[in-house]
Amino acid sequence: MRVRAEFSRSAESYEHYSIIQQRVANKLVRSITDMPQKILDIGCGSGTVFKAIDWELEHFRALDFSESMLSNHPASECVTCQLADFNDIKTLEAIEGDFDRIISASALQWATNLDTVFASIAALKAPVSLAIFTCNTFQSLYECAKLKPILRCSDEVVTLAKKYFDAHYEVVTYTLEFESSREMFRYIKKSGVSGGRRVLSYKQTKRLMQEYAHNYLEFEVLFICS
Repeated sequence: MRVRAEFSRSAESYEHYSIIQQRVANKLVRSITDMPQKILDIGCGSGTVFKAIDWELEHFRALDFSESMLSNHPASECVTCQLADFNDIKTLEAIEGDFDRIISASALQWATNLDTVFASIAALKAPVSLAIFTCNTFQSLYECAKLKPILRCSDEVVTLAKKYFDAHYEVVTYTLEFESSREMFRYIKKSGVSGGRRVLSYKQTKRLMQEYAHNYLEFEVLFICS
């Protein structure tokens, strides 16, 4: 519930702050060469994947658990927006229709049970293009705060994915620089990359802002493409 609430609160500002998510979606879409006509986008947010597609579509189903995010998704005759949570096993099981490709960019790291979600996606019998943030996201920040990462490591995600997908796997690291620590922490709050998981108190956060020696954040993303 906390992740859903955080994304809903940040929906209006998400487009401005989702810099890395836009890069991830663009890379994911550029890797698709078969120009699928019928696409399912799991965890679509405000439509980053749809905006990156430059070919004609027959049907684009956009699925997200935040009504606020879906309200910001681009409208089109080919787009169907569906309010649903991929963590609910009944959600993907209930999806009808054939898809040429299933896409998910910057969402599945919040899967409660990633193995179950992968199994449900595989059951839809379509090629996949998935991008999942992994544990070295915010690596330097977590080391400074002496905290354990909140995301799964890439090796763990690859091991789970290989049970279901015959795919190409690539880990990519991004960095994003900031002019001030205040701007950096505002980005963390507004961009959705933390999923609303507050692991530090206000006092601890203030101290971390003073002690963090870098002007950048790192992001690690695993791309899975079949």
